[in-house]
Amino acid sequence: MLGTAKEMMTTQVKSIGPEESVRAAASLLAENHVSGLPVVDEYGRVIGIISSSDIVKFSGQSHIVTLVGSSGWISPYTDIAAMTSMSKGFELLEKKLVKDIMTRKVVTVTEDASGDEVARILSRKKINRVPVTDANGVLKGIITRTDLIAALAEGK
Repeated sequence: MLGTAKEMMTTQVKSIGPEESVRAAASLLAENHVSGLPVVDEYGRVIGIISSSDIVKFSGQSHIVTLVGSSGWISPYTDIAAMTSMSKGFELLEKKLVKDIMTRKVVTVTEDASGDEVARILSRKKINRVPVTDANGVLKGIITRTDLIAALAEGK
């Protein structure tokens, strides 16, 4: 049996506000080597999640990443006009706000939730992370699938 969410969670959570740009979110994800960020209001309450999947989906729909191959590099044979289009795409990332593409229906748990409950939520909802909040919805931590695996390995 696993311990509580409080025992498993990461407390140094990177988060972002809803009025920040999608580009700022992408930078935070990349700098911190994480795949998702809780979106919090001015009181620290969780109001959404923005993930790398959300950004990739938006980028694909906006034709921002169409010129980048599977290697992640832009072909030297790319048309200059297409490069201008990509530049406009990066501008769009700067203009688009987190609140416009974030996932709004966020599953959260409180610190006293059991590890078993967290495992069930991650599995059944097919999500990679669950924010941990207090009774008022204020962000206290986050549990990722990696945290869950670590707790299982340590027998927490």
